[in-house]
Amino acid sequence: MHLPQAVSLPRIVELKRTLAGRRKEFECAVLHQADDHIVVLFVAPEAMHVHGVDLPAGTVTLGHFWTERPYNVYHWLDQATGATIGHYINLSAETRLSGRVLEWLDLIVDILVLPHAAIAVLDEDEIPATADSTLRQRIADAKEIVVRALPVLIPELERYRINLWPLARGAFASASAALR
Repeated sequence: MHLPQAVSLPRIVELKRTLAGRRKEFECAVLHQADDHIVVLFVAPEAMHVHGVDLPAGTVTLGHFWTERPYNVYHWLDQATGATIGHYINLSAETRLSGRVLEWLDLIVDILVLPHAAIAVLDEDEIPATADSTLRQRIADAKEIVVRALPVLIPELERYRINLWPLARGAFASASAALR
């Protein structure tokens, strides 16, 4: 959902870069910002299917980005209740915030954590055959860090969900009203 100017939350553009040089941009609202951590709000304008997970139009994403961690997290929430649908963890590098742009490099491999399901490591088969040993080691190290961090990371994300849900709900409710 494109957030109209009437919403009072600061705006930022999430700029995702791929190893192949592609770029994707997403307009988001800033829900929380600290020195090394920012949480952005994105509401899906249309339904998506991501690695076996059906996300309806209106799915709320709290995007967590850290400059000092080798990953970021898309925390998917049900728009009606704020309940967790799942956590989609992107292995990443070079995360930086510059003005109104949040830029990061996608390291291909992702980790999907769904309530009451086994953790799934995704897209390892998409690492290019031409990837050098430094990149392969960077990906392996990031994956190990995430897997070891999960017992602490998931509760941390849930605390943010609980604290930020009222602000997120208010932001997209205002956006929906402004679109009518």
